[in-house]
Amino acid sequence: MSITFGGLATGIDTEAIISELMKIERSPIDRLEKDQAYYNNRLKAFSELDGKMKGFLEKAEAIDTRLELNSPALKSSSEEFVAATADSTSQLGSYQLTVIDLAQQQKDVSQGYADKTASTFGTGTLNLTVAGESTQITIDASSNSLEGISKAINDADLGVSAAIINDGTAGSPYRLVLTGENVSDTFSLDASGLSGGTDVNPTMSNTQTAHQAHILLDGIDIYSDSNTVNSAVPGLSFELLKADSQSTTTLNVSVDNEATTGKIKDFVSAYNEIVTFITDQKDAGWGNDSAFRSVKRQLQNLLTTQQESGGVLTSLSQIGFETQRDGTINLNSSKLSAALTDNYDSVLGLFSGVNGGEGISTKFANYLDTMTDSVDGLYVGRQETTERNSRRIDQQILNMEARLEQKEKTLRAQFSAMEGLVSGLNAQGDYLLQQLASMPSLGGSSK
Repeated sequence: MSITFGGLATGIDTEAIISELMKIERSPIDRLEKDQAYYNNRLKAFSELDGKMKGFLEKAEAIDTRLELNSPALKSSSEEFVAATADSTSQLGSYQLTVIDLAQQQKDVSQGYADKTASTFGTGTLNLTVAGESTQITIDASSNSLEGISKAINDADLGVSAAIINDGTAGSPYRLVLTGENVSDTFSLDASGLSGGTDVNPTMSNTQTAHQAHILLDGIDIYSDSNTVNSAVPGLSFELLKADSQSTTTLNVSVDNEATTGKIKDFVSAYNEIVTFITDQKDAGWGNDSAFRSVKRQLQNLLTTQQESGGVLTSLSQIGFETQRDGTINLNSSKLSAALTDNYDSVLGLFSGVNGGEGISTKFANYLDTMTDSVDGLYVGRQETTERNSRRIDQQILNMEARLEQKEKTLRAQFSAMEGLVSGLNAQGDYLLQQLASMPSLGGSSK
């Protein structure tokens, strides 16, 4: 890059002049860059709005059915015999439960051995019979130890698991333990097919018989293959802990207004986040964007929708929804509590709908789902518009920069030519002055 020293001939600061002229020439680009920043900031705002609408959609979908909004509470007279849980499908009422037997698998244990890793057994086959079906398991020189036999049984995957325990007996502490995986299937192990070993073949002794869990629920006998019973009563799950045919546990399933209130409060908070965010955009250039106003207006319209609930309630205002001057909702907890106490089913119907109709939550969810759609939602549309405008502005700036670069070259050439001309004239003037100074005086001197 060449170095220029402007104004050497004229004394004018040509660099400063060119710089100021180029600033003026760049003003259209500055305006375009401001436009581009505006579009990008507006898109960021729409992105935040999209995130808040998705958050609200999640809360609306979480209570758009009776099962989701319903929050039963379960109280037990004792947790010694059964641990019970209730989900939203639970039927309200009282249940009497007695644990008669716990489910248990069959367990067989062998005699003790001195070493679990030594290859002291014979080779051949083990015969494992499970639920009346016999299978031969091969034992060779690589598996004729207690550990090898245990692994061979597990690898066969026949519904019986094998393990080795150390019972602490002096001299022969290691025992093979077989456990059935299904309480309904009995098994037996015959090791007479092994021969040639220095240790006696395992002989299994039964230490625990297999049987199903047995409970008496409101006078009805119920059996289960495990100690978890979750199909006896819709929505209730029982984890059986201890059997005692003489003890009865009382389980009461009732409405949990506190949990239902929490879900409704989450709904209100998500609504308020959107309204507050839109209000906060009023000082931004995009604050009056029709899309922002449309979202807020539509949410407010849905909020005041009249709704069939299967009861006396027809609007959210009747359960404590109070609209504030800024558009947000204040939830009157006392009013909501009274509605849940006096008209619980009607509150559920208000949000979830009745007779196949859409509830208020579903109406909100449907609108929000449309607005946040990944193909033609609000943010996606604004993103496409912004990217299109950004590409157009980038091209305009690129074209202008090329013209400005040429413009600057032209200005420098013009100022350089001016400096050259002035420099030439200065040189001629200096020459003439020198010539004039060297000429003899035209007038004589007087004495």
